[in-house]
Amino acid sequence: MEVGAASRAGICIFISIFSLLFFLSSAEISAKVGVNYGLLGDNLPSASRSVRLIKRLKAGRVKLYEPNPEILRALKGTKLQVSIMVPNQQISNISKSQKVSDQWVKNNVVPYYPETMIRYVLVGNEVLSLYDQKQSWPDLVPAIRRIKGSLRKFHIHKVKVGTTLAMDVLESSFPPSNGTFRSDISGSVVRPLLQFLNRTKSFFFLDVYPYFPWSSQPQYIKLDYALFEGGNLTYADPGSGLTYTNLLDQMLDSVVFAMKRLGFPDIRLWIAETGWPNGGDIDQIGANVHNAATYNRNLIKRLNAKPPVGTPARPGSVLPTFIFSLYNENQKGGPGTERHWGLYYPNESMVYPIDLTGEAPESEYPPLPAPENNAPYKGKIWCVVAERANKTELESALTYACGQGNRTCDPVQPGRNCYKPVSLVRHASFAFSSYWAQLRSSGATCFFNGLAVQTTKDPIVNLADVGLEKTVTLFLALGNGNGYGSCKYPSITL
Repeated sequence: MEVGAASRAGICIFISIFSLLFFLSSAEISAKVGVNYGLLGDNLPSASRSVRLIKRLKAGRVKLYEPNPEILRALKGTKLQVSIMVPNQQISNISKSQKVSDQWVKNNVVPYYPETMIRYVLVGNEVLSLYDQKQSWPDLVPAIRRIKGSLRKFHIHKVKVGTTLAMDVLESSFPPSNGTFRSDISGSVVRPLLQFLNRTKSFFFLDVYPYFPWSSQPQYIKLDYALFEGGNLTYADPGSGLTYTNLLDQMLDSVVFAMKRLGFPDIRLWIAETGWPNGGDIDQIGANVHNAATYNRNLIKRLNAKPPVGTPARPGSVLPTFIFSLYNENQKGGPGTERHWGLYYPNESMVYPIDLTGEAPESEYPPLPAPENNAPYKGKIWCVVAERANKTELESALTYACGQGNRTCDPVQPGRNCYKPVSLVRHASFAFSSYWAQLRSSGATCFFNGLAVQTTKDPIVNLADVGLEKTVTLFLALGNGNGYGSCKYPSITL
C-alpha cells in the first residue's frame, strides 16, 4: 500500500527519534573497558597514584569494592565512570530500614556526586554464592530497592543499582541453552531481582572467569578455546543451534538463557569481573603471565570491536566490562591464583603491557615469557613456612593447624620421631604439610595468611630456628627423601 507524504514524514520523524534513542542507549552502555580496584594488599600505592595508573591503562571505568573516601576524592574531576559497592554485611540492615539506606547514600554518594562520576551502586558482592550468609539472601532485593529509593530522594537519577553474581548462581550451564538458575534462589531471589533490573533498565552484573572451568577440566576444554585463540575450534549447542568459538561466550549465554527461562530475555549483561591469573601455586595449572596477557588482550580486542561483536545469543550487543584486577593483592586468602590477577605489581610496574582501549598494536609489545605450567605438575609438593614469617603469627598458625584434621601434629610432640631438633619453623612446616595433605581435598590451601608456601623440595628436619630471627634455611633431603632420622614430612602427590 502506498504511503502518503504525511505518513512518510511521520515515519521519518519516528525513525529519527528511534535512532536518537538508540544512540543515547548505546552511549549509556559504551564499550569502554574498566578495571576492578581492590585493596586487599599491605603494599599498594596511594589512591592518587593508583588513579594515575588507571589512566595509564586508558580505562574508561573503575569499580571499587567499598566507597573509600580517599579513592572517591582522587577520582574527582576525572572522566572515569565509577562503580561503588555496599558491603555484604550491611545488606540486611539496609533492607529493613529506609532511614539506614538514606544514610548510606548520604554518606557514600552525596558528598562526591557528581564531581566524581558515580554511575553504579552494587549492593553486595557475590552474596548468593556465600552459604554462610544465606540468612541475608532474602534481604538482597529489598536492600537494592531501598538504595534506589534513597538515590531518588537525593535527586540522583543517573546511577544504576544492581548486585554482582557469580556463575554458580546457575545449577546448569552446559550447553548454554540449558542455562538454569539454582532452584534454591530462582523464585525467591533471582526472579524479583530480574523484575527490578528490567523495570529500572539496569544490568545483570556477572563475574565470569573462563580460567576456572578450563583449569578444572583441561582434558576436555582446549586452552586455546579459553584464550580466544581457538581458530577453527567451535562448539555447536544442540539445543539452540548456535555455534561458539570461545568459552566466555558459552558462559555468558548460559546466563542469557537462564534469564530467558524466567521470562526476562532482554536484560543487559555487564561483566563485573573477568580476567586470567598471572601466577599461582604449583598445583594450579595455566596460571602464568603469558596466558593472562593473551586472554586479556584478546578479550579487549573483542570488547572494543566496531561494530560490537556480542555473543551468539546476542549478536551485536555491547558488553561493558571490568577487568580483574588493578593489582596483585597479597592479602587475599585462598589458593595462590587469588593473589595474582593484577595488571600491575604493587611497585607500579606492569605485569605485562596492555591498553584497555585495544588501540595499541600488539607489535609494539615485547615478547611474552613462555608459559611453563600449561600442563599439570606431576610429583610431590610440600607446604612449608615462608621466608620472613612473623613469629607470633606463626605460633598461632601452628596451634590452628595442629587443631585440625586427624592427629595432624602427633609426630612433632615430645618424644616422637619428628620432635627434635626443636624448632618453631620446623614444627610449623611439618604441621602445615600435614594439615594440607589431609584437608586439601576438602578445600584447604597452603597459605595460612601468607605464612606458608608450596615447595617441590623435600624439607629436611634440620630447619634452623634462625628463620625467625634472621632467615629461614631449608635444606634438601637426600637419598630416600627422609628428613631427619625416621621423620618424614607429609606431602601431596600429583
